[in-house]
Amino acid sequence: MTANRRPRSAPDDRELRLWKVGRALTITFVAAVLVAGGVFYSLVVLLDFQGIDRTTKLDAKTLFDLVKLSFGVVAGAGALVALVVAYRRQRVDEAGAHREATRLHTERFSQAVDKLGSASPAVRLGGVHALAGLADDAPDDSLRQTCIDVLCAYLRLPFPSDPGDLPNLLPDGTLPTEERRDAHQDKTDLYRALREVRHTVLRLIGDHYRIPQDTHRSWQGCDLDLTGVTIDGSIDFRGATFPGGVVSFGGATFSGGPVSFGGATFSGGVVSFGGATFSGGTVIFGGATFSGGEVSFGGATFSDGEVFFGGATFSGGRVSFGGATFSGGTVSFGDATFSRRAVYFDRVTFSGGRVYFDRATFSGGQVSFVGATFSGGEVSFVRVTFSGGRVPFERATFSGGEVSFERATFSDGEVSFGGATFSGGRVFFERATFSGGEMLFFHATFSGGMVDLGGATGTAPDGLLDAVGTPIPVTVTLPSGWLPSIP
Repeated sequence: MTANRRPRSAPDDRELRLWKVGRALTITFVAAVLVAGGVFYSLVVLLDFQGIDRTTKLDAKTLFDLVKLSFGVVAGAGALVALVVAYRRQRVDEAGAHREATRLHTERFSQAVDKLGSASPAVRLGGVHALAGLADDAPDDSLRQTCIDVLCAYLRLPFPSDPGDLPNLLPDGTLPTEERRDAHQDKTDLYRALREVRHTVLRLIGDHYRIPQDTHRSWQGCDLDLTGVTIDGSIDFRGATFPGGVVSFGGATFSGGPVSFGGATFSGGVVSFGGATFSGGTVIFGGATFSGGEVSFGGATFSDGEVFFGGATFSGGRVSFGGATFSGGTVSFGDATFSRRAVYFDRVTFSGGRVYFDRATFSGGQVSFVGATFSGGEVSFVRVTFSGGRVPFERATFSGGEVSFERATFSDGEVSFGGATFSGGRVFFERATFSGGEMLFFHATFSGGMVDLGGATGTAPDGLLDAVGTPIPVTVTLPSGWLPSIP
């Protein structure tokens, strides 16, 4: 993820790029003459000036007007010189102010970083707040990004493990001494204090990403590198907006929580949960909007806890779960809407736990389960509506567990099980409705398990009867109206 980070803008040093005075004055005079000449010529054309009366004699009044005009030209030239000098002085003053602000920022930055390295958790906590304040007041985006990078790096540092409870008996069968109890208590207190510091960093990050972009204290659009971080406490990204930059939770472990992205908007940039592990707690994407950019859960592992995408809207950009493993816990896409977006579950493994797409709507774009493996657990598409777009389950393997399309509606678009293998487990289409669109089973293989379409209504999917073969296997149940006629 680090290699893909956008290049940072260099500090604003334009105030130091000043032309020499002679060159600046020359260019200014030339520009003034050209402008004056242009104005004069325009007036001549507009007033339809015919020519100069060469017979008119020079009187005192005309001579006096020429003298005044000469002094006016000299005064104008002097004003131009004063303007150029004032402009240069202003730029030099701005450069000095910028350098002074940068110097003060650097001093405060050094002090805050020193606090982060303190042995005292209380001092570290002060350093965290100091760095967050520095990021808010940074003179330019580069210095703000540096402060954020240090806070993220602190979260990536090795963290002491929870010492747990001291056993009543030691391995040698003796009781713990008072000294050992005190040492264990000290370790426990230190662990809890440092954990609180880490949770404060996470809380501050969430707070700043909820502040609207281009307002004071907003970090939206900045890079956020939380690669490999352990998130074992609450972090709140509700209502946050990710409009650009690179935000990485790659390889992070979500073992506590709750962690909420509820109502968040992913509208640009790159957000990665690739290789992340969801092993406990609750992670919420409910009501989130994925409308642009790229969001990746590729290679993520869902082994415990609860992850909710209920009510999320996938309407643009790209979301990938390619190669993810669902081996435990609960993952819900209930009431989600997939429209005009590419969402990939390619090569995903469903081997345990429960994954729900109940009442989701597939109305556009493509949601792909190509090469997915359903070998355990429960995957539910109950009351799902397929009304547009394309949802391929091509070359998917159903070898265990339970996959339910109960009361699903196939009314438009294309849903394809072409080349899929049904060799184990149970796949239900009970009371599903096939009223339009394309439902394809070409070259599917039914070699085991249970596939139940007995309560389905509508027209038989294309290629299903050829794939099932004759006679109908006892593991496949079809509506009576779909059964081939017996001569």
